[in-house]
Amino acid sequence: MTILLTGGTGRLGRPTADALRSRGHDVRILSRRPGDDHTVGDLTTGAGLDAALDGVSAVVHLATSRSKDIGQTRTLLDAMAGSGTHLVFISIVGVDRIPYGYYRDKVASEQAIEASGVPYTIIRVAQFHGFVHEVLEAQKRLPVTLVLPVSAQTIHMPEVAQRLTELVEAGPSGRVTDLGGPEQLTLQEYARQWQAARGVSRPIWTLHLPGRTMAAFRAGHHMPGLPGAGTVTYREYLAGATNGE
Repeated sequence: MTILLTGGTGRLGRPTADALRSRGHDVRILSRRPGDDHTVGDLTTGAGLDAALDGVSAVVHLATSRSKDIGQTRTLLDAMAGSGTHLVFISIVGVDRIPYGYYRDKVASEQAIEASGVPYTIIRVAQFHGFVHEVLEAQKRLPVTLVLPVSAQTIHMPEVAQRLTELVEAGPSGRVTDLGGPEQLTLQEYARQWQAARGVSRPIWTLHLPGRTMAAFRAGHHMPGLPGAGTVTYREYLAGATNGE
């Protein structure tokens, strides 16, 4: 099967391309610049999309700009109209319950896909282990570690890539079950595990922020619930991250 992958050069795109290839699929990576396995196309203008979609059985849409997602999604849907090509779209757990601008754009993209007539699969995924890790790593030179009073159910990125590959092979399935990791931890617990892996000990301060968005996160609307489908814990992820894996 020939798969067009948007966002294929990103952090999730690379393991997704690897997972698809490991199953014998031919992967085209949509990019504005030429390169190995790249197909040149622009999701903002639509230039090159017709050629990129020629002969493709499925599109895995991972590209995100954090400001133009709905516009790019509509451009892609217009190019796919009438082709019968399967679209797999990754969204985020809780996008319809958390009043955050980037999430509202994801909801709009979901709604556009559902109304388009394009055969589709939509999966909402919890935050990645790497997201929490990057937030904590950014504080490694501070005398304290700052966290918010919320929990998370993070998941290992290669497990997301594997699930996306399964969804491609399953064919159009509509909205499927949300995907999350194997445990729910407070951000303070994440910070403790990160400090232990880094061999540091410092105070962990909790920041209490007001607003509807923070209230929605505190309520746990961004977590799909246990048991999660992921198997790799944050502690196990850390063991690889701190060893350069």
